[in-house]
Amino acid sequence: MATPTFEQLLEAGCHFGHLKRKWNPAMSPYIFMERNGIHIIDLYKTAAKLDEAANALKQIAKSGRKVLFVATKKQAKEAIENHAQAIGMPYVTERWPGGMLTNFPTIRKAVKKMTTIDKMSKDGTFDNLSKREKLQITRQRAKLEKNLGSIADLSRLPNALFVVDVMKEHIAVAEAKRLGIPVFGIVDTNSNPEDIDFIIPANDDASKSIELILDTVCSAIAEGLEERKVEKLDSADEEKTETTAEAAPGKRRRMRKTDSQKESAPAEVAAEVKESEETVE
Repeated sequence: MATPTFEQLLEAGCHFGHLKRKWNPAMSPYIFMERNGIHIIDLYKTAAKLDEAANALKQIAKSGRKVLFVATKKQAKEAIENHAQAIGMPYVTERWPGGMLTNFPTIRKAVKKMTTIDKMSKDGTFDNLSKREKLQITRQRAKLEKNLGSIADLSRLPNALFVVDVMKEHIAVAEAKRLGIPVFGIVDTNSNPEDIDFIIPANDDASKSIELILDTVCSAIAEGLEERKVEKLDSADEEKTETTAEAAPGKRRRMRKTDSQKESAPAEVAAEVKESEETVE
């Protein structure tokens, strides 16, 4: 995992904030200066915070937990979709469905409905419906796929939320805070960083800025997933070795027992012969 350099962050435009009149005073620790009425973000702090967030996300992925990516703004949709799919993480790029976290069982029911419709089309039930019913169900399936298709594999609540533009996704942030789910977010100068657990102060409007930050955090998650695979393989090998070692002494004991039986056999035969001779006499 390589943290972007100052030059890379500068080239991507991560330092551009919003107009001075739109700023949130809580972001003052991350603002370097003002130029032409626009706040400039301190990129050294951006690099440090990005590294901190990436390390935390790596540990979450290494422990086998899920990170939900959220970005419904036009500039971030495609980037979030590509990066989340590459690492096998759930994401939301359409409208945030209210209660998705706080009312998660209901969302799961809607996802299961998609599965039910798919089964109907495979087992022939779909063919017995009228043309109007087929059209209604098809439209319903398309709508569910658009809004919830990207979280179909999310069987339980995510363990972390990564948000692009925490101001726009304030409902998602509020739900996560209510449930105690840690929030990672790209925070611009017009946003409130108080509800964000891992702040990445940067431009959340420029596609290049979003792409660079996503590259970094997703690379960290990919590393965490890879380390988890390696650890699983190592533990499996250790268990196999331990099982073999435990079985070996048992074999040796059985072999020793057989040898002792062989040694005692002639003595027993001799005793029987002697006894029979005495009987004859």
